[in-house]
Formats: sequence, structure tokens, C-alpha cells
Amino acid sequence: MENKLYFQDAYIQSFTAGVVRHAKDDEGQTYIVLDQTAFYPTGGGQPHDVGTINDINVINVEETDGEIRHYLERPIPEISKEVFGVIDWKRRFDHMQQHAGQHILSAAFESLHNFKTVSFHLGREILTIDLDTEQLSEQEAKDVEALANQIILDNKAIETKWVTEEELTHYSLRKETKVKEEIRLVIIPEFDYNGCGGTHPKTTGEVRAIKILDWEKQKKKVRVQFICGERVLEQFHQKQKVLLTLTKQLNVPEIEMETAVNRILDGGKELEKALEEAREDILQFEAKELLDHNEAQGEEIVIGHVYQDRSIQELQKLARIITIGEENSYVFFVAENKDRLQFVSARGSKGIVNMKNLCKEVLPLINGKGGGNEMFVQGGGDNLMEGEQLLEILIKSIK
Repeated sequence: MENKLYFQDAYIQSFTAGVVRHAKDDEGQTYIVLDQTAFYPTGGGQPHDVGTINDINVINVEETDGEIRHYLERPIPEISKEVFGVIDWKRRFDHMQQHAGQHILSAAFESLHNFKTVSFHLGREILTIDLDTEQLSEQEAKDVEALANQIILDNKAIETKWVTEEELTHYSLRKETKVKEEIRLVIIPEFDYNGCGGTHPKTTGEVRAIKILDWEKQKKKVRVQFICGERVLEQFHQKQKVLLTLTKQLNVPEIEMETAVNRILDGGKELEKALEEAREDILQFEAKELLDHNEAQGEEIVIGHVYQDRSIQELQKLARIITIGEENSYVFFVAENKDRLQFVSARGSKGIVNMKNLCKEVLPLINGKGGGNEMFVQGGGDNLMEGEQLLEILIKSIK
């Protein structure tokens, strides 16, 4: 592949190349194939490069059927024999830092704890590697991060070398290569030897820093989230900005932030508990008031009421308080909530009307859905009638 020479030198930012063909894929997307290129296609866990060709944006780069396709924002007006390509260097160098950082971190995990990396993903904000282990302790992660950053500080050379399959026996590879010819090794001498076609800087020092952010168990593996290079500074800037804002709002120094936040959370929980208890007391008083204003009809107490903009959950609680306290009671609540009608129907333990059957009869009238059991049901539907009309239908159904 003629493109190989360009991939070897990740620092190429612009180039001139000959046009092989200009075409559209099956989905009608325009692409161009060149006789050589510095654009990196998606692969090996690394995203593609972007940039321009003859000042037209390159939005995707893929290797398909042995050729590298450069997908363009629009067709090139006049196809010449040569074109001029420019790589988005900020994005390219970020990928170089992240990919080299992944090599260093994976090698550090294997060197210290024999945790092999089984997959890698380079995202826009964070990177992840999946480790072939079910557990990772905080101390293990801390030790690995320290070793990785020491390798960066040592400013070791990052070498690339093309070898044959037979020559692989001379290197202690971290993992077996998938390709069997034109094998490209990325080497950090005396630390990591790995088959890789990605872009990397010339020294570990250019990675600048590695920071492990978090990890979680994924089936029988551990997924580690981390960042490298400029992303470390960017995240530090963002988090420092948040911390400074919080220290001013809470009026505490950064070192006391956790204590202050826990104090606020505990206070919020206590306030929420007190508020819930107050709501329960209000519902108890409301239930008593409803009972006091509804006389018994023979041996039964029938309570009905229409509410505006009241939650069905609150009406359920109110209905339960009444029916538990009065075994001979029937309760019918209707709520007019915007463009919906909702209702709760319940009976005490000595009631005989099957509320579930009642619900089935009423729901078609409002094009609704609902359910429950013989003693307690709830439902809702379209606002096809007045709430008072629905309440009247519910009450009449038990007579």
C-alpha cells in the first residue's frame, strides 16, 4: 500500500497527491481516492482524520475494498490530476497523544498486574480500555497511573517499524498481531512492543500526562476510563472552574467541600422527610373533613369529589386513608389535569361492588387505560366529558 509511507510519519500536516478516482457510494455520498494520503481512516479503535482537500471539507475517511475513501462535504468542481490535502492538526495530534497514552497505560497494567487489554475505544472526550480481570483496586490503579506517567517523564522514544511475520519472533509483543503481512510495530524500547497502524508522537514526553478517571465492571471485564495529553488540562480546567464556583457558593475552602456537601444533602433528606410527614398529616385532616361532610347512605358512606390539577398518586393515598379507616366506605375521586381525565375508585373491606369491573365499564367512555383489583382501581383518558359527569357515572354505577 503506497499510503504506508505517509502513515509512518504522523507529523505530515499537508500533502499533494494524484487523483485515482472520484465517485459516489451506494448511498450517494461523494468520495475521492488518491494515489497516496496522509488522512488516517477509521480503524484500530482510533477515529478518522478530518481536514480539507482543495479547500473542501473531508468529513469521513474509510478503508473499503483495499482503497482509502475520502468522503467530501461536496464534490470537487473541477477534478484535476493533483489535489492538495490539509489535515486538521489539532484533532490529529490529540489522537496521537491519546493512542500513544493507551499503549503506555495498557503496557503498565500488564507490567504491574498482568492485566491484558482486550479492547480499546478513543472517544471525543474520554478513552476506555477493557481489562481481562474482574476486579481493580484503587491502589492498583494508582500504581499503574504512576508508572505510566513515569514513562512519559522519561521521554522515551516511540519508534515504528515494518516487519515480516517471521521477524516478529525477535520482539516480545504485548498481544498477537491480526495482520500477517506488512506488519507495523509501535515500539517503546524496553517497555512496550505492539502491532498497530495508528498515529503516535515521536516520544512519550509528547503524551504529556495520563489520568485514570474511573472504572466499572463490564460482565467479566473491567472498563477503565482515562484521558491523556491536552485533555487532562482541559478536564482539570473544567473541574477547577466548578470547584471554585462551589467554594464561593458554599463559603468553604476546597478541602472542606465534601463535608459541606454531605451536610447539605443530609439536611435536604431531613427536610424532605419532614415535608412528607406534613403531607401525610394534611391528607389525614382532608380525609376526616371529607368523612365529616358526607353522611352515610344506609350502612354505606359514599364520598365523591372532582379536583383540578391534582396528582393521581396523592388521590390514591387519600382514598386509601378513607377506605382503611371506614370499612363501609366507597370513594370516587376525579382529577381534571390539563387535557386528561383521571380517576380513583376504591371501597372498604366490607364493600361488595367489584371496582375492577367498574373500571372496565368506565374506561371506554374516555378512551382510557387503567387497572387495579376488586377493591382499588385507577385510570385515565382523554378529556371527553366534564369531571362532574364522570363522577356522576362512577357513583351511579354502585347503586
